Amino acid sequence: MQFDINNPYFRTKVLTASREELRDMLLEGCLRFMQGGRDAMARKDWEGVYNGFTQAKAIILELINTLDRNASAELCDRLSGLYTYMYSRLTEGSFEKDISKVDEVIGLMQYERDTWAMLMEKLAAERAARRGPVAEADGAPTRLPAAPVAGAAGKERPALSVSA
Repeated sequence: MQFDINNPYFRTKVLTASREELRDMLLEGCLRFMQGGRDAMARKDWEGVYNGFTQAKAIILELINTLDRNASAELCDRLSGLYTYMYSRLTEGSFEKDISKVDEVIGLMQYERDTWAMLMEKLAAERAARRGPVAEADGAPTRLPAAPVAGAAGKERPALSVSA
């Protein structure tokens, strides 16, 4: 889906989304912009690189700034460190025109998105188990997991787990 704030469908989707869905949209958008910047880098389209990575870095900053330290300060510290690392590596990769650094960040963000998707599915299942068939209407987002993601060296990553 194209991100056009003047598109009424997109505006309605954002305004009616749950916090979980908004975070999912941020992760998806960040990946889309990073991939666009990476593709532009491969084509030596420097304006496309700038536009894609600028948008991706803005989303990473939003992810950092919206961490809820009241929920879990330790988790927020870890996520903040991860996002700061991603931001730095993306900046380095863009500045140095190093696709391997960009690919590393894309891989990390895909892993983050996949983990978030699994957590959303687990929460939806727990809500459904607690409340029965009515739970579908409580706004719990559900997603199909993304295709398996290969690591930076082409190796498959270990399976994700959101077990308590």
